Amino acid sequence: MKLIFIQTGGTIDKDYPQKTKGWAFEFGEPATSRMLEKLKPSFEYKIVTSCQKDSLEITQQDRENLVDLIKKTEKSKYIITHGTDTILETAAFISEHIKNKLIIITGSILPERFSNSDAPVNLGCAIGAANLLEKGIFVTMHGIVKPYNEIRRDLNTGKFY
Repeated sequence: MKLIFIQTGGTIDKDYPQKTKGWAFEFGEPATSRMLEKLKPSFEYKIVTSCQKDSLEITQQDRENLVDLIKKTEKSKYIITHGTDTILETAAFISEHIKNKLIIITGSILPERFSNSDAPVNLGCAIGAANLLEKGIFVTMHGIVKPYNEIRRDLNTGKFY
């Protein structure tokens, strides 16, 4: 199995400021790179960047670019890291444009750089699901894997169910 990981930004990829007197989180190397380095996976993979934005800043054009990126590759299994605020909107958009591929979208509530982040568990769950599922658009968060149109989010707790 070869997986294509696509970075779009979101909390999962936020990093500490690199500039002096910086206060805002920045985007840099995909968090997926660091997590896979620790995992030492026994499958082939490639990591590409579509964009590096907070999900509240993702535009229609960004979603179209993401779909184009997926359509241009021959592989059929993808894991997209994305911000949780608009993860469901992006999943719905992708479902309108891509069929016959497996796309799993995940993210995290806390940046991967935080020691108590949920990012490794969410990415691991997405990888496990990619080994079992053949096609469709799924969201993986908090140990849950569901089709994009069946998963929900409790806006009071932030949890997906």
